[in-house]
Amino acid sequence: MLVLTRKSNQSIMVGDDIEISVLAIMGEKVRIGIEAPRSVPVFRKEVYVEIQQGRDPNEDRKQVDEALGQLSSPDGGAK
Repeated sequence: MLVLTRKSNQSIMVGDDIEISVLAIMGEKVRIGIEAPRSVPVFRKEVYVEIQQGRDPNEDRKQVDEALGQLSSPDGGAK
């Protein structure tokens, strides 16, 4: 595990396409922002673990792709 120290408004790059930024530090809480290509799913770990425990990985990928498609549509996926 790589351990880094960052201050507010500083970033970490993961590869060429993923940027993790420290947006704010409030007591024991750190607010981070993650910029990644739409093709890279980003989840909180507890959500990721739930997905992995209860679902077929192919179905998860399909649902993520559908959700991303709705986000990228001009009407936001509204019907």
